[in-house]
Amino acid sequence: MEWSFQTAERLAAALRAGEVSSAELTDEAIARIEREDKAINAICVPDFDRARAAARGADQARARGEDRPLLGVPVTVKESYNVAGLPTTWGVPLHRNHMPAEDAVQVSRLKAAGAVVLGKTNVPLGLQDVQTFNEIYGTTNNPWDHGRTPGGSSGGSAAALASGFGALSIGSDIGGSLRTPAHFCGVYAHKPTLGLAANRGMVPPPAPALPEDLDLAVVGPMARAARDLALLLDVMAGPDPLTLGVAHEVTLPPARHERLRDFRVLVLDEHPLLPTGSAVRAGVNRVADALADGGARVERRTPLLPDLTEAATLYTQLLFSSSAARFPVEAYERLRTRAAGLSADDRSLGAARLRGAVFSHRDWMEANSRRELHRHGWRRLFAEFDAVVCPITPTPAFPHDHTPDLLERRIDIDGVEYPYLDQLVWAGLATMPGLPATAVPAGLSPDGLPVGVQLIGPMFEDRTPLRLAELLERRIGGFQAPR
Repeated sequence: MEWSFQTAERLAAALRAGEVSSAELTDEAIARIEREDKAINAICVPDFDRARAAARGADQARARGEDRPLLGVPVTVKESYNVAGLPTTWGVPLHRNHMPAEDAVQVSRLKAAGAVVLGKTNVPLGLQDVQTFNEIYGTTNNPWDHGRTPGGSSGGSAAALASGFGALSIGSDIGGSLRTPAHFCGVYAHKPTLGLAANRGMVPPPAPALPEDLDLAVVGPMARAARDLALLLDVMAGPDPLTLGVAHEVTLPPARHERLRDFRVLVLDEHPLLPTGSAVRAGVNRVADALADGGARVERRTPLLPDLTEAATLYTQLLFSSSAARFPVEAYERLRTRAAGLSADDRSLGAARLRGAVFSHRDWMEANSRRELHRHGWRRLFAEFDAVVCPITPTPAFPHDHTPDLLERRIDIDGVEYPYLDQLVWAGLATMPGLPATAVPAGLSPDGLPVGVQLIGPMFEDRTPLRLAELLERRIGGFQAPR
């Protein structure tokens, strides 16, 4: 039997039953990577010798009667996570030789759960792109169409999963970096509630791996099945043992419902600042129809929805305030000059990016206060609804575009060009208030490309969108191997 495209849950059961050994699974995964990855370039830092040793150790542990959630299951890790003995570069040539001395918290948790780490997956330069390419490791291709991007910044992880290179991966998300690659490659991902999973050791080099409460950014699981997301989230969830973990443990509430017909769902497919492409709109409607056919209460409008234009503007400002915080002084001053020249009437997302990049602390505090009003609005909405279904980006995977300046790039939506970075508005809908969001496959476009949607849930009720993802998988299908 070929195991490469089996779910992590199925592999764990087969390992427990003695149907296969971890050494066999690991050898099969490595052979597949060596055979197939030349065309994909998803695994940028192989760690095969240590993976085989870990697999042998997992088999020995099982022979002694041990059992752990992922004991013996082959997985991959996004390059941006520290793994002792492997380089962590974030795709930045200056740091190609940066070698951390200890594992990131989440890598430690993977290993403690018994997972076998095959290696690290490719990322864009500084993790700051909706694509995955850098000068050190080159370009990662979409397994469905090698001329297209797998997304970013967890694009290597999504491409690896779609190619059968390991059963699970861990990534990160601030601008849709888990959800967009899942959408482009036809796999699953979950952006947890902000602060649910510790992020220490997922840090740009050469910064020390210290516990830090990041704004907007999260770490989270990727998989080929909805139940596998929940399995891996249980491994990842919990505070940093150096800080909040000293006093707190995480106990996530159960999903609000177990049956599809009990869910109340709001469906969105239009954004006031950017059109939704026909292929993505069709994917949203397929999910909406499946929900309605399953007996769920489906609504398309509600006065409880926070203002989408203000939400996108706030998200853009907060995102670029964070991104520009480490810019050199000279670059920052140039941005200040450009921002000062903006018309007071310019309310475009481009203007929001520029203003956010030069936020003062006072500006940030004001934006954060408005964010809290949005969070309160979402609490009111989730008193009436259990989840929101909406796009992740307005299009399926697009052709590689390596134009150096992201502001010069354009995204084609049904034949009309729009600013490249405007496509982040849908990702920001969940990111700005810190809500959990699960990316699920929703079929194929007329061009044969994967299309995904996101299921946004109430804060710290991550099991609710995850359960809904599982129920949808049963009705409309889930992962398909690339044709």
